[in-house]
Amino acid sequence: MQLTLWTYEGPPHVGAMRVATAMTDVHYVLHAPQGDTYADLLFTMIERLPRRPPVTYTTFQARDLGGDTAELFKDAARQAMARFKPAAMLVGSSCTAELIQDDPGGLAQALQLPIPVVALELPSYQRKENWGASETFYQLCRHLVHKPAADKPAKARPTCNILGPSALGFRHRDDVKEITQLLNQLGVDVAVVAPLSASVADVQKLAEADFNVVLYPEIGLAAAQWLQRQFDQPYTKTVPLGSHATRDFIAEVCTLTDLPQPAQDPNNAHAHWYAKSVDSTYLTGKRVYIFGDATHVVAAARIASQEMGFEVVGLGTYSREFAREVRDCAKRYGVEALITDDYLEVETQINALQPELILGTQMERHIAKRQGIPCAVISAPVHVQDFPARYAPQMGFEGANVLFDTWVHPLMMGLEEHLIGMFREDFEFHAGAAPSHLGSTRPATENVAPVRTEPAAPAPVALTPTPSLSTNGIQANGLTSDGVKAVAQPAQAASNQATWSPEAEKELGKIPFFVRGKARRNTERFAQDLGVATITVETLYDAKAHFSR
Repeated sequence: MQLTLWTYEGPPHVGAMRVATAMTDVHYVLHAPQGDTYADLLFTMIERLPRRPPVTYTTFQARDLGGDTAELFKDAARQAMARFKPAAMLVGSSCTAELIQDDPGGLAQALQLPIPVVALELPSYQRKENWGASETFYQLCRHLVHKPAADKPAKARPTCNILGPSALGFRHRDDVKEITQLLNQLGVDVAVVAPLSASVADVQKLAEADFNVVLYPEIGLAAAQWLQRQFDQPYTKTVPLGSHATRDFIAEVCTLTDLPQPAQDPNNAHAHWYAKSVDSTYLTGKRVYIFGDATHVVAAARIASQEMGFEVVGLGTYSREFAREVRDCAKRYGVEALITDDYLEVETQINALQPELILGTQMERHIAKRQGIPCAVISAPVHVQDFPARYAPQMGFEGANVLFDTWVHPLMMGLEEHLIGMFREDFEFHAGAAPSHLGSTRPATENVAPVRTEPAAPAPVALTPTPSLSTNGIQANGLTSDGVKAVAQPAQAASNQATWSPEAEKELGKIPFFVRGKARRNTERFAQDLGVATITVETLYDAKAHFSR
């Protein structure tokens, strides 16, 4: 076990809390010291749930270790039963309480409670959070699922369960909604979503569905495999992250159910076309580094490479249980997978590879900020901003749209910052320049440009002719028709100013507006240095070549 400041996963009892909190009528009695109650804040402050997790802590203190801590646990279990009246109870120990070996499972069984009690054996010093969530859901299924009736009633449409979404999951709420809509459009009814929003009664009837959809293998795969072994219930192998994977998922569901496969994508599938649009072509070949849980890393690598044209220069995961799958994925992109839960190793690899975009967790977001590299979060662990109030799935066709926006926008912002830096001294774009689209709201006097200071030496000047005109009833003497004060210029400079041919002016108009002024000034300076009187198209491109060196 390694001491670290930050960690990708909590101990396994936090995974059990995620399952208990996701369900509606399960309570978790956790044998834990007073300090281990910190985990509540993960749900109330980060996920912003409107309620506390359904967890009762024994909260023993140091002085209790010399007494009967087992009796403390039994009292906590009795009180939780009386107060919360759950339909099932989970019991277990935190990493600290595991050391005193009080056996919560045996103690709860001795109480003979009138509800199912599921004892959790979660080795805190060998396993971590996602494994704890997976083991908890698996044990709940083993203890609660009922064998379906031999003569199942006929169904008008095929049914499935969605397995894996939990509390504190990255966009799980929105993914469930998106995939439920997709399945309904295919002609499949969703019977149960578990553990998220499921009751004990829902889990009991899991075996009645025709098949299972495993959205998050880190949590739902073990339960799906057990359901297949016990009840011959198939499950999907494809996670619908990205446009290509969503199509593969649809094909797999249609194969399992004998339903016709749709001939084309729905109208909201924009990401595929956006990725091929002109505005996205400059993204082709961008070097991307990917790190997170196994499911999102494998999917992100495929999306980045096949759908957006990025080059995957490195990837890795903290999900040691799925290290083989991630290593196989890395081989397809010619890189070596980094399997670690040490964020410092990840930062070292990022420094060595110098990618142009990082797709990672909240940890990689901090690394990217220090390195000045664009970053998008694709996986837990996440922070409060990754539980948005808006609808923002990651899965399905709408999820593919969200992924495109989320990944491309950091790169677009990087381009904007590059342009701002490039034109920082430009007269139109410097920090003191007013926004052009707000100019009409300013008083006329504010539109007066400052007079440029001339050299002290006397020189004949030629003033720009100024017609006498009136604006809003005010005589505008000394102002041009645009309301800008005439500027004195040396006569010699005016006589040396090159003129633009109509063809050159037309060609100049093809240059984007935000660089057009700079191109004009550079070309005029180039022409003046060479003594060219008339700027032609050739002069324009000669100047471009000169200043591009």
